[in-house]
Amino acid sequence: MVEKKILVVEDSPVVLKVLHHLLSQNPIFTPVLCASYKEAEDKLKTSRDAFFAAIVDLNLPDAENGEIVDLVLSTKIPCVVLTANFDDKLRLSLLNKGVLDYITKDSRYSFNHVIKVIERLNRNQGIKVLVAEDSSTSRLFIRILLEQYRFNVIEAENGQEALAKLEEDSEIRMLITDHNMPLVSGYDLVRMLRFNSRFQDLVIIGLSAEGDNALSAKFIKAGANDFLKKPFYHEEFHCRVVHSLEAQEMLETIRDLANVDPLTKLKNRRYLFDKGEQLLRHNPSGVVLAILNLDHFKSVNDTYGHIVGDSLLEVIGREIQNAFQNMLVCRFGGDEFCIIAKLDGQNLINRLNAFLKFLHQKEFTEAKISLTCSAGICCQPMNSLEELIRKADSNLQEAKRLGRDRMVTDL
Repeated sequence: MVEKKILVVEDSPVVLKVLHHLLSQNPIFTPVLCASYKEAEDKLKTSRDAFFAAIVDLNLPDAENGEIVDLVLSTKIPCVVLTANFDDKLRLSLLNKGVLDYITKDSRYSFNHVIKVIERLNRNQGIKVLVAEDSSTSRLFIRILLEQYRFNVIEAENGQEALAKLEEDSEIRMLITDHNMPLVSGYDLVRMLRFNSRFQDLVIIGLSAEGDNALSAKFIKAGANDFLKKPFYHEEFHCRVVHSLEAQEMLETIRDLANVDPLTKLKNRRYLFDKGEQLLRHNPSGVVLAILNLDHFKSVNDTYGHIVGDSLLEVIGREIQNAFQNMLVCRFGGDEFCIIAKLDGQNLINRLNAFLKFLHQKEFTEAKISLTCSAGICCQPMNSLEELIRKADSNLQEAKRLGRDRMVTDL
């Protein structure tokens, strides 16, 4: 885990202590505290590692007029202003300079909001945002706003180009699209994307300088997450972008709770049936499935107790996930795990053989428990996921009958 240094410049010892405490709760962040402009200047000059972000007060003993902001921005460090005084004119001036946010110390929530901005900055790294806009000036303006918040920006000059980029890059998380574009309008682009289940999680924000108030409703009814009328102020833009992303992340978290086994953090049986059927539809003759069963696991619970048993399942779940990367690994139930993949059967057999040998060489948990497992594999084409599972389970039962600690396959 790479630690990220956060420069905190504040002359109040109490505020410094609060920010240090809040930042230290996240193991990624290392707060570097300064009580004056000179101290911050020295830290910036002598620090070996670059600062990830800065939180600064405007009124310091040796720099009373916000000079610290210019110093921090000159080093290309994202800057959040935390000040006791609200001055709307000054706020607008600082935001136009490139400050991420202007927050007043008027409540306990203010400090939490500062930390939230820094954490969001960290999460935004690597998030790809596609900007579809036919005006190069507008595209540049939006790119600058997004890159302030560390987003990875991709550009498209029209709706057709945007569609092509979305098709070729599945990692794009957000689309910001103008309405009036040649070839494919922003509204039509939204409709096309929402008809495709592949893009159901794509966050979409519409933009337009024209049209009546009904256009925003039209965009949202077509499937956009939000809509902004141009010209917009960049503070509102950042709020809309972040809120839309966080809403989508919340939905994904809820979905994960329904699809992830809470103990092993592997996908659960429900997800296996949903995703497995999809894999089978797209690759009717190229899907293989294995069921693994831990041998004599009941005796572990009887001898060491369920807490140790749960710990063992958690560790084994991680080991199976590591051993069968790029495959769908699920906890099928109890001490059974299921692996399903798009590859040839011999490949899966080889990897299972290697995993069985690995188990012979290891002891797990503080109780140093030795473990073996039995496995059944179905490599032959089947008409449904249920048939695949039934055949693999039949082979698993045969492996147990033959004495366990082995696999049985139909290859």
